[in-house]
Amino acid sequence: MRAQFPFTAVLGQDEMKRALLISAVDPSVGGVLVFGDRGTGKSTAIRGLSALLPRIRVVEGCRYRCDPGANGTGCEDCQERGRSGSLPSTWAVVPVVDLPLGATEDRIIGALDLERALTRGEKAFETGLLARAHRGFLYIDEVNLLEDHLVDLLLDVAASGENVVEREGLSVRHPARFVLVGSGNPEEGELRPQLLDRFGLSVEVKTPSDIATRVEIIKRRNAFELDAAAFLDEWKSEEEVVSAQIASARSSLRFVETSQQIISQAAELSAGLGTDGLRGELTLVRAARALAALEDVGAVNASHLKQVAPSALRHRLRRNPLDDAGSTVRVERAVEEMFGE
Repeated sequence: MRAQFPFTAVLGQDEMKRALLISAVDPSVGGVLVFGDRGTGKSTAIRGLSALLPRIRVVEGCRYRCDPGANGTGCEDCQERGRSGSLPSTWAVVPVVDLPLGATEDRIIGALDLERALTRGEKAFETGLLARAHRGFLYIDEVNLLEDHLVDLLLDVAASGENVVEREGLSVRHPARFVLVGSGNPEEGELRPQLLDRFGLSVEVKTPSDIATRVEIIKRRNAFELDAAAFLDEWKSEEEVVSAQIASARSSLRFVETSQQIISQAAELSAGLGTDGLRGELTLVRAARALAALEDVGAVNASHLKQVAPSALRHRLRRNPLDDAGSTVRVERAVEEMFGE
């Protein structure tokens, strides 16, 4: 397996790294969309996140990696086995699955296992990428170039948390709950509004302008390409620290307090910016709570809201013909008006 560049060695792009860590702590935030210039470390950071994710407990022998404590929300096989007692379990890595642009619908949702059908005459289901991504991350590079019918498919599954396949004499239903992560270059096309709204956090990345930063990025990449093993060993302690931070934040997340004042500020900020629906403030509160857990703080404060507000709200703003400022500037301006410097 090809070595992945360490997440912690990605220099700069702090907002992107923070958004990915927040989604790793609380999947209910709704995933991350990373848009920006080519060659700014988008794919590198997203793929590097997989090495930091704590292992999860899964039902032994289940091809969907169901949670043994799912209480009836697992796949049909696990529900049937669970009626006769507790399910055997084991530990597994959190999947980070790539969805390539050229993937067919069958490859994504699953289809008839042709080999078994032809050799044994059996109708069996061959799992797709959605099954592999269950309880993990589904990563789509160049997400803005994804075909419309695949976008519709992903929207349906993301909304229901379940993949339903009815074709070729098959009738299969299995859980498919995953964190959707997408990256792309806005110059190559915009994202459909329906899919854009499904991303909890949206991040804008730019090419670093500071010469010292650019030099250090080149040095790190060269060191990795010359001797990946030595480079990974050099960053091992940093990776272990962040991995432990994620695991601790997951455990403490439900104990983090969110005051009425924080919720009111989140609602006021979203309403003032004119965001559609309530998904904006829900995401804002969840992301702020996850960030507080990452910082090992017992309660959400205004600083957490200020840090995550651009990521949670910039992609939910309506176009304002009377305001030439970009969405990020509008959010930052609203945050400054509410909280001050």
